[in-house]
Amino acid sequence: MSGNQFKGNEVSCCIKYFIFGFNILFWLLGMALVGIGLWAWSEKGVLSNISSITDLGGLDPVWLFMVVGGVMFILGFAGCIGALRENTFLLKFFSVFLGIIFFLELTTGVLAFVFKDWIKDQLNLFINNNIRAYRDDIDLQNLIDFTQEYWDCCGAFGADDWNLNIYFNCTDANPSREKCGVPFSCCTKDPAEDVINTQCGYDIRAKPDSEQKDYINVKGCVPQFEKWLQDNLTLVAGIFIGVALLQIFGICLAQNLVSDIEAVRASCSRT
Repeated sequence: MSGNQFKGNEVSCCIKYFIFGFNILFWLLGMALVGIGLWAWSEKGVLSNISSITDLGGLDPVWLFMVVGGVMFILGFAGCIGALRENTFLLKFFSVFLGIIFFLELTTGVLAFVFKDWIKDQLNLFINNNIRAYRDDIDLQNLIDFTQEYWDCCGAFGADDWNLNIYFNCTDANPSREKCGVPFSCCTKDPAEDVINTQCGYDIRAKPDSEQKDYINVKGCVPQFEKWLQDNLTLVAGIFIGVALLQIFGICLAQNLVSDIEAVRASCSRT
């Protein structure tokens, strides 16, 4: 009787090793991202002067690697070790942590839709803060240049936003050669040009507005981003739905495995 009872309660090997295999990839990828972030901070001397982390006026892109990598490492560790060792605490932690991330994503999506104007203002403020810190960090500089090149934009709402930067503003007291200019990433691209002209934005804002559009992208990154979202709404929605379904699937598998483990332990305690 006890043998039949034990046979009826088994831990599914398929679920167990699927969770293990899936999460070990996240664990390793998380470690890689954290390692890249630490290496980047080491190259910039941040690790030898921790207080410099807060000195940057804008966003340090390395934080993206550290935060995303850290979350992936924690989730991967809990799911991987929890499944392999049949540890219900780690599996429950994995489910709850994944559920919290899913809830935060859902809440962010709803709030972004309801408070679109507020989000636009915050995005404008965020971009302008990073424009001020453009020359303070090479990673931030590369991120801004990539954004402006990818969306064919310049500044948050226009090229004049670069007046916020001490190197590009048009004030008489500015001794910089980049005075009244914009970064090269604002310039319109010539398909026949193989080498990037990093000085193409010099003195460009000293020209009349009607002439500027012949040399630089005059549209701001906020409206260009809105346009990109509208043009790619199906793709963005599909990605969000796919990620959400993957998270729900992971929670269900982990809870199923926890139920199997607890059922087997209950069977063993009755024998």
